[in-house]
Amino acid sequence: MADIEKRAAATAPAAPAQADIESLPALFGRLGDDVMKLLDTKLSLVKVELKEDATVYARGGAMIGVGAVLATVGLALLNVAIAFFISTLFTYHPPLNYALGFLITSVVYLVVGGLIMITMKKRLAARSPVPNRSLEELRKDKQWLKNEI
Repeated sequence: MADIEKRAAATAPAAPAQADIESLPALFGRLGDDVMKLLDTKLSLVKVELKEDATVYARGGAMIGVGAVLATVGLALLNVAIAFFISTLFTYHPPLNYALGFLITSVVYLVVGGLIMITMKKRLAARSPVPNRSLEELRKDKQWLKNEI
């Protein structure tokens, strides 16, 4: 008789294991954990993008500063040389010759320097500081969550 009971137990369909079936609250809990991991990953991506942009701006600003110092020194020396050269072209009284030479030279350099500053300002303004890749990923994730829930 015990042999028959063993065969019946072996042929009867096994009840699903409790570990295989997850309850609805457990599924929602796991979904919440996964969403939090996803948001944490996306925020990390935003941080990395912002750090990259800040690095680009910092390097650009530093290079502009270094270039401005070097250009200022060179400009001062060149300005003196050009002003003295221009002053030799005039036949007025020597102090007036020097004044005209320095005046003409400084006006030319002011115009060129202004054009350079305007050009660099436009280049920096054209770069968007908004982390577009991260925002696009967050929009996709938001849409995915709306579709799933």
